Amino acid sequence: MRAWRRIGSETLFAHRLFELRRDTLAAGAGERRESLVLDAPRWVNVVARDAGDRVLLVRQWRFGIAATTLEIPGGMVDPGESPRAAAERELLEETGHRAARWEELGEVEPNPAFLTNRCTTFLAEGLERVGEPSGDGEEEIELLSAPLAEIPARILGGEIRHALVIAAFYLFERRARSGR
Repeated sequence: MRAWRRIGSETLFAHRLFELRRDTLAAGAGERRESLVLDAPRWVNVVARDAGDRVLLVRQWRFGIAATTLEIPGGMVDPGESPRAAAERELLEETGHRAARWEELGEVEPNPAFLTNRCTTFLAEGLERVGEPSGDGEEEIELLSAPLAEIPARILGGEIRHALVIAAFYLFERRARSGR
């Protein structure tokens, strides 16, 4: 397996959500190729579980697929912010809840073929409702809750289709199976 190294880079588009680059890569004796890369900030997801073994879910419109999705709270990590702080902020913004206990469940690479970022999933427990969901000013969110036991059926039935949300529930399930 050859390792390609970046020998040049050009920014094609810059936005607060990502930067699109065209990289020139080299490997071996004079081999060259171009690659398009989306340089995106880190993301976080939150599996927020209450004392009744229910999880908080958010339904929101997603412009990329022009449809609503059923997800867990999550979003971007702001510059200078830790993933944990971002998870706490996203939980509050999207659900109006704070959590007494936090645990990092794991991290995934959303699409390493062209994305540079990672998504960290946290478990939030000891939930307390402290206000109404406020979003970030660009989101329209409907807050729901569902029994944790129903989540696999919602995934298999296609109600939950967001890959990062499915990965988050996998990380949660892996933790549960480890006995923690």
